[in-house]
Amino acid sequence: MAASLTSIAKVLCRLSPSILQPLRQYQSCLQRLPVRSYGALSPFAPPSHFYCQAASLQNDAAAQAETLHRYKDRPWDYLESEEYIEKYGTNPVWADYRRNHKGGIPPQKTRKTCIRGDKVSGNPCPVCRDSNIVVHHQNVKLLQQFISPQTGMLYDATRTGVCMKQQKKLNQAIGTARDHGLLPFQIPYVEFSGEDYSNSHDAVGCTPPPPSLTSGDTWYKWYSEITPDEQEVAKVKKTYKAYLK
Repeated sequence: MAASLTSIAKVLCRLSPSILQPLRQYQSCLQRLPVRSYGALSPFAPPSHFYCQAASLQNDAAAQAETLHRYKDRPWDYLESEEYIEKYGTNPVWADYRRNHKGGIPPQKTRKTCIRGDKVSGNPCPVCRDSNIVVHHQNVKLLQQFISPQTGMLYDATRTGVCMKQQKKLNQAIGTARDHGLLPFQIPYVEFSGEDYSNSHDAVGCTPPPPSLTSGDTWYKWYSEITPDEQEVAKVKKTYKAYLK
């Protein structure tokens, strides 16, 4: 009896990989599909149906990667596309964003970053939540959404909701765009009078020489009364006799 049980166990161990492999593939496919698609797959479905579902998942992933690659080199084209207009309309990308925080009072600063390695926060900022939005100094239409038209300064992160990492990128991109002439400078107007810039003021006019130098006296009166020690003078002459003529 013990020998028969041992032989049965060996046979099951040999057949277990062939039995468990289809089940593992079926479980992994269920995890990638939405909940309403679970009924489409069953352990008794034909292999062709299972392979069609896997192929459709691969096609969707390839289409998404192609969409991301389309705006990778030219991210400013995304703001003129129909996809962007359908998603945001004419509003800025941060207009409909709402931060998640504990309590009724929002914190004074936003989070440091929304993406840490492979982990994404539950409510990423308006820039991190859309992979097609890329902060670049040539993406002028995106940068103008974060600049105040009244002051010409970058909006605070507590208003737009972007993380501190993207806020730093926006600040650097706006500075680079202004250096390249892509964004205008706003210099405040200051009224001034011609008297402030004339040469007649004593602070900017010609300073007359002191009267002590014109008469031939020394600058300090006590300097002419000092007599040097002859021994100290001899030591100095001995030390620097090679340089004295």
